Amino acid sequence: MKALSVFSGGLDSMLAVALVRAQDVEVQALFFETPFFSSGKAKRSADHLHVPIKVIDITERHLKIVQSPLHGYGANMNPCIDCHSLMFQIAGEMLEEEGASFVISGEVLGQRPMSQNKGAMDLIARESGLGSLLLRPLSAKHLAPSGPETEGWVKRNFLLDLKGRSRKPQMEIATKLNIFDYPSPAGGCLLTEKAFSRRLKHLLGLFPNPEIFQIELLKFGRHFRLGQGAKLVVGRNKDENQRLFSLAAEKAVILKPVSVPGPTSVLTGLITPSEIELALEITAAYSDSEAKASVEMAICGEKEERLPIASGKHKRAFRTLLI
Repeated sequence: MKALSVFSGGLDSMLAVALVRAQDVEVQALFFETPFFSSGKAKRSADHLHVPIKVIDITERHLKIVQSPLHGYGANMNPCIDCHSLMFQIAGEMLEEEGASFVISGEVLGQRPMSQNKGAMDLIARESGLGSLLLRPLSAKHLAPSGPETEGWVKRNFLLDLKGRSRKPQMEIATKLNIFDYPSPAGGCLLTEKAFSRRLKHLLGLFPNPEIFQIELLKFGRHFRLGQGAKLVVGRNKDENQRLFSLAAEKAVILKPVSVPGPTSVLTGLITPSEIELALEITAAYSDSEAKASVEMAICGEKEERLPIASGKHKRAFRTLLI
């Protein structure tokens, strides 16, 4: 018997795998990756459990629900119900090719208000197409018996009755199961973060079908709205400058001071001469130039061009443009 685990790499998903494997069920972990959540934590947790893991990029399908979720957003741009439904749907599509019979997850009833209440969990199981083939081992005794239980593939007596937001019961169980290396419960989805969601909403307003590098840019720097169709990202330190350059080289206009130390900036969108001038002023304001000193700037696009610009404006002058 084999199960597929929709595996986040958090303690809950680790415990779900351990509980099901303890009943002589082979488990294959699946991590569904997008620009909003990466697989690093999941890979480390899978390695600790010695469970095989496959990382599947679902960006194209996931972006569609981020832009227009059927069941709405959480506190920010997190479409949790639609996201869970999509992941379980894809896991269900993989059952036959993986030779598996059901899907498990580490969800705990009542742990998250939007996606882990009884109604939402039933809805997700139904809309994903899995129905009773979705087993939630940590809260199974609070839920109707799943297919794996009624078929005798797993024994309900060995499943749990966890409920609510406290993580203490999970930590106690982990100790009993000799699971000590697990990540902190802090969320890993950027869509739950207020600042990132604000930037993403602005980006989607400019570009309904953004390129991946434009989404990746949201993770770094200071972001400015320039007019109706352009935006500027300004690096905050050497590491961010390097990341911005590597992401945007040959894809966008890159600005940087060359006569003094300063940030690398990335300009995207509908760019006019006035927006280039404003972008240069902002970049110069965040450089190490002295007030009213002239800064030589480089504009890197199809070719590099250099020109001097007065940096007389303080960066405070541009705060109203921050996203």
